[in-house]
Amino acid sequence: MTIRVLAAGDHFVQNRLFVEALRREVPGELDIRELTLPWPLVPFGKVGEVDEASDVEDELIEALDGVEVCVTQMAPLTRRVLEASPGLRLFCVSRGGPVNANLEAATRAGVAVTFAPGRNAVATAEHTLAMLLAATRRIPQTHGDLAGGVWRGDYYTYDNVGPELEGNTAGLIGYGAIGRRVARMLEGFGAEVLVYDPYVDVPNRVELPELLERSRFVSLHARATPETAGMIGAGQIAAMPRGSVLVNCARGALLDYDALCDALDSGHLFGAAVDVFPEEPIPPGSRLLTTPNLIMTPHLAGASKETAMKAASIVAADVARYVRGEPLSHLANPS
Repeated sequence: MTIRVLAAGDHFVQNRLFVEALRREVPGELDIRELTLPWPLVPFGKVGEVDEASDVEDELIEALDGVEVCVTQMAPLTRRVLEASPGLRLFCVSRGGPVNANLEAATRAGVAVTFAPGRNAVATAEHTLAMLLAATRRIPQTHGDLAGGVWRGDYYTYDNVGPELEGNTAGLIGYGAIGRRVARMLEGFGAEVLVYDPYVDVPNRVELPELLERSRFVSLHARATPETAGMIGAGQIAAMPRGSVLVNCARGALLDYDALCDALDSGHLFGAAVDVFPEEPIPPGSRLLTTPNLIMTPHLAGASKETAMKAASIVAADVARYVRGEPLSHLANPS
């Protein structure tokens, strides 16, 4: 029996990656149709009742006609899409979490939703370390000055140079797949690593106040939940030693960005580096665009060729389990 699959890829997790992974992993005959979504050339946003999706409900509904399985990264699985797609049974999201899927509505409709945990752990960990080093050694600022024909010798003055990783303490808030990789990298540089994560039990775990008080470098790796929203605000930043560096390549909701800008303006923080923001894209006139010693990248910490390939392979493996009648490995709505 031939199974009809929609590969709704984009310009990062491309359809050819989905198709190659499906052909490699899935037994039997597949009828694969393709729909290319505009992300990241067009930013994602809220679509219907789901978050962080491409606004393509109409195109998706048309492409899902007669489709049983959909693999995607950014397609919106909304109530409207579900109601218009009665044949859909499996919706595979090639992301660390299915934020673009209405899980409650999918469950009611009998549609299993899977996701791809850990797909970008290596890329995000590497980007985190790069951001930390860039902020500590003023790499973007000095490059910009040199490119503009200015040789800034004052960057070598004692007050303008940053600390070394070796011999200093780095605190990681969150110790999942990404945090553990960052810890190994930092330890390789000779840093002492402290961890705050209420869900793990490791020898170097401490409570958040102690981590902030002792850490010259702090990096956020927690998930965005109601409990972690705004967990790093003015009080927490003030508790860090003067001259510290703060990095956030996790989620914008974890950090109070006004407090971050205040700490950079005052000089309490030596530097900061962020890849995620409370509003994306950053709106014109935001303080973030003029705050000194702040390094920013546009939410691309997890972007690598390997991330895209892993994402396609992880969801294809669950499609294979579905075809074989086996339990799905990364099921978001087991009920």
